[in-house]
Amino acid sequence: MEAITLVDRLEALIRPGDAVWWGQATAEPLTLTRTFAQHRHLLARDGRLRVFVGIGNAPTLQPQMADVFDFFGYAASGSHRALAEAGVLDILPCHYSHLPDLIRTGTLAADVALIQVSFPDNAGRYSLGQVREYMPAVLERARVIVAEVNADVPWTYGGPYLEAHQIDLLVEAENGIPDVGKGAPGEIERTIARLIAARVEDGATLQVGIGNLPDAVLAALTEHRDLGLHSGAVVDGVVTLAEAGILTNARKGMDEGIGIGGILMGSERLRRWAHRNPALQLRETDYTHHPEVLSCLRRFTAINSAIEVDLTGQINAEVAGGLYVGAVGGAADFLRGAARSQGGVPIIALPARAKTESRIVANLSGPVSTSRADAGLVVTEFGVADLRGQPLSRRVSRMIDIAAPEHRDALEREAHAVLRQGGAVFVAPSTRATHSESQITSKE
Repeated sequence: MEAITLVDRLEALIRPGDAVWWGQATAEPLTLTRTFAQHRHLLARDGRLRVFVGIGNAPTLQPQMADVFDFFGYAASGSHRALAEAGVLDILPCHYSHLPDLIRTGTLAADVALIQVSFPDNAGRYSLGQVREYMPAVLERARVIVAEVNADVPWTYGGPYLEAHQIDLLVEAENGIPDVGKGAPGEIERTIARLIAARVEDGATLQVGIGNLPDAVLAALTEHRDLGLHSGAVVDGVVTLAEAGILTNARKGMDEGIGIGGILMGSERLRRWAHRNPALQLRETDYTHHPEVLSCLRRFTAINSAIEVDLTGQINAEVAGGLYVGAVGGAADFLRGAARSQGGVPIIALPARAKTESRIVANLSGPVSTSRADAGLVVTEFGVADLRGQPLSRRVSRMIDIAAPEHRDALEREAHAVLRQGGAVFVAPSTRATHSESQITSKE
């Protein structure tokens, strides 16, 4: 008698037309997803399957798989950029905070959940380990839950937890967890990080994204005290601050003594620190991005990135060079939360240039991911433009001052049209705000 294989078991559970979800990035259950992708024709039978994607950390999904898969998702980041480049990824342009409700109401179908879990605790509870985010909503709606238990996955606090009877199929993982690839921050990132660090107060609660720049910001905070964490992503730099006694979460205003995150986006060092650590809780998007929660945090300092920012503060975080490479994401949620927080600081940080092109622009080359009404501080290596409470004329002036010097004259010439479209009168160069007024703190 032939042994029943994983493919056989998946075939018995997955139906044609199903919408299949799994955790993004480091939370992808590779044993399951690789089997799912490799045997897609068998699993789809004579139909098709819908596959939701977020950030990709492994090249599991390839454009040619669109022969069976209909890809949809909120992001085209990491390895999933190839899907966008091939034109086979249907983008969902929504705020990240909206995903759980869209899933729970059935607006976004979620039939099958492929998850990775930790080994169970003494009470028999499996932890989702690396992630919460929108996955609790998926688990509530899914007809089928398939889990791979992975020794590399930490047991993390925050719930929800699963018991064996709630899982339709439980298998052992055959793959480890790939670390999030990144290089060392360069001088530009370090300069931006120093400018941001100067505006982070002791006792501030931090939200950071992923990549070299957030790592540089965290590395620049070693002289601070009693910092807190409330973030979508938890990265390796958090461990450094926690072990140094800087990240204490003691003055957050809520969840004091506990750091809050949505997903672990780092290396084995982060996973070891997070394992059975009661000072860290991973929570669902309904909590990490909830406006009332964010407004209750003290000195909530939200640090997010962008592809480009225009002269009035409109932010494009989705399209570069005509290609979808990012996401609407949670930036607007976090910036609004920081604006409502007592002592909060909403920050967008980006290098002033992309190769030879300016990332401070007169007109965005992509959609407005975050409106100018939600812009706060914009930081490049050339300084800080504080747009809060500023009319268009001063916004334009301050944004030009933090652009790369070789692009400022061209931006000055384009500013007239920008201000006319905004219903304002152009402020001539001779009456532009002074550098001290524009808060310029770094020059080339």
